[in-house]
Amino acid sequence: MAAALVTVAAGLGVRSVVGGVLAKYAGDALYTVLIHAVVVLVVPRVRPLTAAGVALASSWAVELAQLTGVPAELSRGSAVARLVLGSTFNAPDLFWYVAGAGLARAAHAGATARRGRRRS
Repeated sequence: MAAALVTVAAGLGVRSVVGGVLAKYAGDALYTVLIHAVVVLVVPRVRPLTAAGVALASSWAVELAQLTGVPAELSRGSAVARLVLGSTFNAPDLFWYVAGAGLARAAHAGATARRGRRRS
């Protein structure tokens, strides 16, 4: 839960402090990090690579769905839908989702290793 809250705070912070293209792509990466955190909340014993794969696949699915126009239509009527689904396909976003999945996997693997050392 803490990881999800920190991720949302980081996204809001980057958006308010940095702005522009850097904030947009950081937001893309953090979107995937947030999905990873939710996967871990739902399935606590999930392996880091599996959680990262699910987060990446989910992010790509949402981005590719934007090619259909459905997210744009839903976003017109709901701020929440706009935050979750976006509205316009942007190919570079696909790369930044990979970056976010890699970051989340590394953090998850590190946390898992630390927990393992404490149990020993």
